[in-house]
Amino acid sequence: MLERIESPRDVRSLNGAELSELAEEIRRYLVDAVSKSGGHLGPNLGVVELTLALHRVFDSPFDRIVFDTGHQSYVHKLLTGRRDFSTLRKRGGLAGYPSRAESDHDVVENSHASTALSWAAGIARGHTLRGETDRTTVAIIGDGALTGGMAWEALNSLADCDDRVVIVVNDNGRSYAPTIGGLARRLDGMRTSPAYEDFLSWGKRTFQGRGPFRDFTYQTVMHGKRALKGLIGPQGMFEDLGLKYMGPVDGHDLAQVEAALTHAKGYGSPVIVHVVTEKGRGYEPAEQDMADRFHAVGQIHPETGLPVEQSRFGWTAVFADEMLAAGAERDDLVGITAAMLQPVGLQPFADAFPGRVIDVGIAEQHAVTTAAGLAFSGMHPVVAVYATFLNRAFDQLLMDVALHKAGVTFMLDRAGITGDDGPSHNGMWDMALLRHVPGLRMAAPRDEPTFREAFRTALDVDDAPTVVRYPKGAVGEPMPAVRSVEDIEVLAEHGERPQVVVFGIGAMAGTAIEVAGKLAAGGTSVIAATSTWVHPVPEGLLEVLGDAELVVTVEDGLTDAGVGEEWAEFARLAGREVHWSHHGVPREFLAHASRAQVLEQVGLEASVIADAAAVRLS
Repeated sequence: MLERIESPRDVRSLNGAELSELAEEIRRYLVDAVSKSGGHLGPNLGVVELTLALHRVFDSPFDRIVFDTGHQSYVHKLLTGRRDFSTLRKRGGLAGYPSRAESDHDVVENSHASTALSWAAGIARGHTLRGETDRTTVAIIGDGALTGGMAWEALNSLADCDDRVVIVVNDNGRSYAPTIGGLARRLDGMRTSPAYEDFLSWGKRTFQGRGPFRDFTYQTVMHGKRALKGLIGPQGMFEDLGLKYMGPVDGHDLAQVEAALTHAKGYGSPVIVHVVTEKGRGYEPAEQDMADRFHAVGQIHPETGLPVEQSRFGWTAVFADEMLAAGAERDDLVGITAAMLQPVGLQPFADAFPGRVIDVGIAEQHAVTTAAGLAFSGMHPVVAVYATFLNRAFDQLLMDVALHKAGVTFMLDRAGITGDDGPSHNGMWDMALLRHVPGLRMAAPRDEPTFREAFRTALDVDDAPTVVRYPKGAVGEPMPAVRSVEDIEVLAEHGERPQVVVFGIGAMAGTAIEVAGKLAAGGTSVIAATSTWVHPVPEGLLEVLGDAELVVTVEDGLTDAGVGEEWAEFARLAGREVHWSHHGVPREFLAHASRAQVLEQVGLEASVIADAAAVRLS
């Protein structure tokens, strides 16, 4: 059946039995394909019927369909002619998120949550201003993303317009893990309302399967005027804003979802359709995974859901272990996460000290300012977040934390190049941004021992923000220093008076050692060095430079305005004249590929850097 689907038009021609068959085939295909490539499995298994209904009711791309976050767009890709998942999230293959380069059906590539409603508001208003009043804009947003303040800013604005916008709340009770907070309790109450369940049961007993006329009545009455007037559930949360509400609708009953969306489309102004789905639907290993319902998986055995290879001890696990140990020693430590308790490593701390973890939902701005308040009250907050997501709270870090000299520690997981999740997940912006924050101290540890030491040092700072950044993946072998010059640690030394000094920042320390080895093999006197604390400029920098002719810096952040350039400017202002060669990430959005492939693409390989240094010396 799936092979017959080249475009949404083919989906609209199918009958009920064929649609049911297609839905099951899609689920089987997703399990088979994603188990080989890795990716977001659970979220897509949960939106099969919803996506089918969207493409039957709306005429994409004439009607614009915007997915919030976009990790749940695999079914959408299949229905819009993209059936080759063999290279999903690999270089040259399908992206793990919507991609305009792949299809005119894709709109928003940004995988940061809670933005879809603002996108929809702008697109719909543009259509209205251009006189295109027959076009509908559809935004699909999860209940998890509704914990983000930006979504509510958009809802407030949409309530004051008459543009054609349909807001589909895909309510599965989860983001990564179960959704938290007052919104979650309210939606849960709507999902489990006895009145809703009684009405749904009555409708099915009275109408469904009792002949064509009663089936039609079931579909229209259940999701027509009664739903709009809120007779099924307590819709006041949305209608108090001035938005029409329909639901809750069983997101796995295609006829119900299609009927609700059809009524919403005909309304002609902003309306919310509340669809209840099950993350991981139809795949037993995902349904039984209480942690995150297989939100994102690596390569797995499709029969069991077990990983093909056990992951090695990673940076996140080191943080989890050290945070737990520090929490046992200090009762002033508080962990803060933005709906990512398990992915960032705070789950063990939460299990041990449940009263000392705050999950704010997908609300990084709120998380950072909450941390400032906690510091003011005498606590030491630790904000654990993916590096790319700290961008969303830069103003709060600058004006709420740094301005007030608040002792807050930021743990930036997945800093640098992450690779296969594409441009919006690479944590490459942090060093260039954060080095401009007054008073902030930033560490980039190279291995497990320096990571643990940097974290403990950060916790002792109570009058300024501290940042510890670390990459995605496994922790390598320790790289002990052969000697230290104040804050600078020399990792490898070839010759007595170095012509070249190679600095490796954080995860690139190993590359610096390789570069030094290659230069030494060519007869160059060289040292490889690093500093765990990279900003402000570490003490001992000028002394280590000595009489070197060339200084090479290697970092997995932006080259422009990065750490290397800051160190070079410091040396220049101190009167130290020496040639510098900076190697880092260019100021551009990098397409998805493996981390190794991206590093190769941007020239962060030891052989390339060593060859460039040799040319500079010749």
